[in-house]
Amino acid sequence: MSSSIHPRALIHPSAQIGEGTTVGADVIIDANVSIGQNCEIRARAIITGHTRIGNHNQIGYGAIIGSEPQDVSFQGTKSWVEIGDRNILREYVTVNRGTKADSVTRIGNDNFLLTGCHVGHNAQVGNHVTLVNNVLLAGYVQVGDYALIGGDAVLHQHIRIGQYAMIRGQTRLSVDVPPYCMAVDTNAVIGLNSVGLRRRGFDSPARRRLKQVFRIFYRQHLNRLQAIEVIEQDPDLCQYPEVQLFLEFVKTTQRGLCHLYGGRFTSAVED
Repeated sequence: MSSSIHPRALIHPSAQIGEGTTVGADVIIDANVSIGQNCEIRARAIITGHTRIGNHNQIGYGAIIGSEPQDVSFQGTKSWVEIGDRNILREYVTVNRGTKADSVTRIGNDNFLLTGCHVGHNAQVGNHVTLVNNVLLAGYVQVGDYALIGGDAVLHQHIRIGQYAMIRGQTRLSVDVPPYCMAVDTNAVIGLNSVGLRRRGFDSPARRRLKQVFRIFYRQHLNRLQAIEVIEQDPDLCQYPEVQLFLEFVKTTQRGLCHLYGGRFTSAVED
């Protein structure tokens, strides 16, 4: 099946457009862009810079992909945006390319970025991630697989969001969020993302293990190294891959970790 390109689209002759891809009215695609098969590029989207987009992606109305990083240190060097397969980027999503030469802003597979999200330079978004409306990822942010970030959340540069974490809407983060946790307010976690874990197939024993890890780490008044030691000294706990994932994350933090939220929320967050 050949590509379908609207007559008002402006596509550089050097751009590569895969079979079955549709390009809407007033779309602009620049020279160093490669788009895979069976994608949909909706009206007025702009795809620029050195950008590689895989197969079966939808780029929404007015989205801007591959534009210059919003970084005063950028010197006009060649850098990249790479987007995998089966992603949906809705209206007015913006994705900036990397700052340093040959660096990459990367979005994996099967992600859903809702209206108005921003992915800053050199950010790394994993697979099966959901970014709700107007989420702002600053430069070098890392978002792990299956994370969900609520609307209007703001993430400081260089922080990490662990796998299966959930960030409530309007949360402000300047430190790392461990895997499986629910973040709220400013740099705080309130418990496990239990609903998300059930939906992703974590059985009751796995959720109980993670609840135990959370309690050791956040509710026993231990510092980070002490909590890690307690978990690792329990052979019936630390042998499991979900616990190892948590431990590896908290061991390698550079920005620090969220503290335990001290206020009250009415909704349950743990089984």
